[in-house]
Amino acid sequence: MNWDDFDAFCQVVDHGGFTAAARALDRPKSSLSASVSRLESELGTRLLERTTRQLRLTDAGDSLYRDIARPLAQLRERAVEALAQGATVQGTLRVAAPYEFGAHHLAAVACRLLRDHPQLKVHIDVEHARVALFERQYDIVFSSLEHTVAPATVVTKRVYSLERGLFAAPSLLAGRAAPAHPDDLEALPLLAGGEDQRWGFRGAGGAEADIELRNPRMRSGNAELRLKAAIAGIGVLRITSTFCAQAVAQGLLQPVLQAWTPEPLKIYALLPGRKLVPAKVRVFLELLEQEAAGSL
Repeated sequence: MNWDDFDAFCQVVDHGGFTAAARALDRPKSSLSASVSRLESELGTRLLERTTRQLRLTDAGDSLYRDIARPLAQLRERAVEALAQGATVQGTLRVAAPYEFGAHHLAAVACRLLRDHPQLKVHIDVEHARVALFERQYDIVFSSLEHTVAPATVVTKRVYSLERGLFAAPSLLAGRAAPAHPDDLEALPLLAGGEDQRWGFRGAGGAEADIELRNPRMRSGNAELRLKAAIAGIGVLRITSTFCAQAVAQGLLQPVLQAWTPEPLKIYALLPGRKLVPAKVRVFLELLEQEAAGSL
């Protein structure tokens, strides 16, 4: 009897179906289906009821899952910890990150990692919405944590603090008095992130101010969409300076309220609460720190 078939069965149940499990495990869906079918044949009972819309455990499947799911999960964890003790960077590194961060800061690190470690594969998902922690068995989930508190089972490492600024198209600002204080922004249309409730600022001499985003002209978690709206003159944008650097250099956007600095975007790496960090994760974070320091 093949214990990999038992593991495949548990993975399909854990992920709610063959397609999701295949994506998470980077295995063909047909391979998982064959494993479960083989297990059902060997046990002489049906474990899953399959339909085009959903997957349901039979009574026998439910009983088996409750008996073996936890031990198999512990075995997988021990295997990961054993690999972490070795120096070989291998396997598949699965990463999720907010678009505003991932699109501009992970590419160089991933390429360096792949060049240096030919036995490694990297999967990176850049998301416009909030990333569900480890829903797809990510090794690292990057998050700003501005609106999310990480569970106690997650290890949190701060890796980046990204400078943000306020920017607007020259056409929007033409004929208007330049804002001198954050409160003056209430007279301008604003482009807010999907979950932004307030913008905080720090001024000269340590002065602090913040504004509530009661009625922004646009609200979207998609940073690229907000950037295009700002270039079109729709509103004032708060965004990381690196993300809009090209638009500023081309004169499509200009800084607003430069005497006041918006709160930086703090990016954290969230890791599953393992005793040992796999080599692929450890090396990736080391390279990311080098990139942040400008030494990559």
